[in-house]
Amino acid sequence: MVMPHATRRPRTPLPVRHALAAAALAALQLNAAAQTAPPPTQLQTITVTAERRVENIQDVPSSISVVSGDLMDALSAGGQDVRNLAGRVPSLNIESSFGRAFPRFYLRGYGNTDFHLNASQPVSLVYDDVVQENPILKGFPVFDVQGVEVLAGPQGTLFGRNTPAGVVKFDSVAPSHKRDAYVAVGLGNYGTINAEGAGNIALGPDWAMRVSVQDQHRKDWVHNTYAQGQTPATEGYEDFALRLQALYQPSPDFSALFNIHHRDLNGSPRLFRAGIIQPGTNNLIAGFSPDRMSIDGVNAQHVTSTGANARLKWSLPGFDLHSITAIETVKPFSRGDVDGGSAPYTFFASPTGALNVAAFPVETSDALHGHRQLTQEFRLESRQAGPLSWQAGLYAFDERYTWENIDYGSAPPYGTGVPLYAETHQANQAWALFGEAKYQVTDRFKVGAGLRYTRDKKQLYSYVPAVGGQTLDAANGFAADTSDTKTTWDLSALYAITRDTNVYARIGTGFRASTTLPAGEFGPLSQAGPETITSYEAGIKSDFWDRRGRLSAAVYRYDVSHLQLTEVGGGGNSNTVKSANKVVGQGFELSLELLPLDNLTVSLNTSLNDAKIHDPGLTVAGCGGGCTVTNPAVPGGGGEVYVNGNQLPNAPRWTGNLNARYAFPTGGGSEYYVYTDWTYRSSVSFFLYQSIEFTGKALTEGGLRAGYNWNSGKYDLAVYVRNLTNQIRVTGAIDFNNLTGFINDPRTYGVQFKAVF
Repeated sequence: MVMPHATRRPRTPLPVRHALAAAALAALQLNAAAQTAPPPTQLQTITVTAERRVENIQDVPSSISVVSGDLMDALSAGGQDVRNLAGRVPSLNIESSFGRAFPRFYLRGYGNTDFHLNASQPVSLVYDDVVQENPILKGFPVFDVQGVEVLAGPQGTLFGRNTPAGVVKFDSVAPSHKRDAYVAVGLGNYGTINAEGAGNIALGPDWAMRVSVQDQHRKDWVHNTYAQGQTPATEGYEDFALRLQALYQPSPDFSALFNIHHRDLNGSPRLFRAGIIQPGTNNLIAGFSPDRMSIDGVNAQHVTSTGANARLKWSLPGFDLHSITAIETVKPFSRGDVDGGSAPYTFFASPTGALNVAAFPVETSDALHGHRQLTQEFRLESRQAGPLSWQAGLYAFDERYTWENIDYGSAPPYGTGVPLYAETHQANQAWALFGEAKYQVTDRFKVGAGLRYTRDKKQLYSYVPAVGGQTLDAANGFAADTSDTKTTWDLSALYAITRDTNVYARIGTGFRASTTLPAGEFGPLSQAGPETITSYEAGIKSDFWDRRGRLSAAVYRYDVSHLQLTEVGGGGNSNTVKSANKVVGQGFELSLELLPLDNLTVSLNTSLNDAKIHDPGLTVAGCGGGCTVTNPAVPGGGGEVYVNGNQLPNAPRWTGNLNARYAFPTGGGSEYYVYTDWTYRSSVSFFLYQSIEFTGKALTEGGLRAGYNWNSGKYDLAVYVRNLTNQIRVTGAIDFNNLTGFINDPRTYGVQFKAVF
């Protein structure tokens, strides 16, 4: 089994990086004045771009959730990455076995646990109108954004392939001639420093620029008790990101928005810990301490990514023409001690129950070389008055890279041989034609329809040198060439019961292109054809109580054919992709926002997601690390078990989120405030099969932020706590060794100062 991890590289010293960030922020010319605003007496209108145009969220006939404002401030204060959005809206889960580098998204229970660097996910991430296809690109930091939109799937018409579960969409704050800027600096335990800021710079009547910077740092806080370990401490990071945008608008009929962004992450991959699960339970074993480990391998990670895009808009008679041209590049290099233990090894002598003891050594590294993703979109959008609105476009995608994997298990200090090396080259080209139209049948009734035709091609070639006289790529198969064509569509209807209450219904389809996992030392190349989804959804959206309350609720069902599932680990330590004939998902989602008092806001989100495999003949390898599998075994199947009826991996049936803010005005435009946010997810299975030990317990995490802002909100000083109750849970596992797992972050706390200019 190969898990992405790597060697630490020298990088710019932290004080120099902080100085660079400060210099960039100083260039923002922070000299604007804050405006005095009275306490709100109604909830603010939320606008979204879920359908590629600005609309009131209440008028969009699909399930959409938004994260912004106080919640974004609370989540960003402690330096957490994009995974902090998990559970913040209905049906959203995010996890990672890579730390900050490779988030895996799940919507309505539907996602992909694949950890390969060529993995595709059914939840697409779109940043500033550009899809981030490679899983490492999805980890780009979230800062200086207008908000986060989560669009339940399928989104097969306007966003295309690899969106059957939905889209997570980020939109950066765009430059303007307004004097708008902010700086936020936070200090916390574990040596945490979190600094970010942004601001506009006017460059004349036609040009405006916006500089956005984020710099995050945490010390290595988990210490190695193994004296000969090559990694004395881990779990720290230095994560620097910069975004430069320039807006050129010489006339109302033309605008050009240019964007250059860069990330430099030097830190730690996910820390695996051997023997941390008590046998026969899913409890942490006695003697486990979050700040201690015992590993003899290297744990380090480095990611560099750079991208640029140009978004052009021409206003022509009757319609607008949009062009989006983008390039993204990423270079991850990561190495880790996957077994999570240290010498001496028991070598298959069943060490179950021994903390920090692994059955055998596993240390790997993965890297991408020569990665580049090119995308181009042209889109026409109608601008005529009347009941009909439409948009249509052409989209092209081209990505290629070389994936390098090294397994150090046979090399010193574990053996006398040399590391095993594998190299995979992949290229992916896709293009699509799409269109969407909406028609206002009456003042209250609107219908819509969309259609997209996609062609997707992939070429993959693996090279594995000879080991023990056998050329593994020749023995296991080394090349694949896939070609998929698919037409996806959606139909929707929205009816206004009253001026403030809409009901809607939507039917949509989507697909994920074919997947190929390369051959390796433990198994042959494996392939799965495209998966397709048909989804049915109905809901209600309402503003009530004189717009002091807002409700959004939906029920849904989806049917996925040939769902691609990643089988990992097991007794044979396999890495293969399989297809389930059918997966059925169904449930409901509820969001409620209230302003019961002028100084009190409360929001509640909850969802039920039932996502189960329907395939009586589907089998996968059971665990190879001493766990208790509860699925029926295949007679004479060599450890294979049936998984029909299982909930999908990392798919909690229940999620919930509660946020509340109360302010204590003191006059003169100042106030004290308290903000708290809580998330809950029910238990999850880490793998396709079900087992007692590899079932993650229900997890509840709370945050608290208390502060004082003054000068009409221009300045804010706050203290914060994340994971308030310090609830520690196993959140993922390695199933081919000794009950190895990893955990969520412990309690963090600190202070933050923010100034708005």
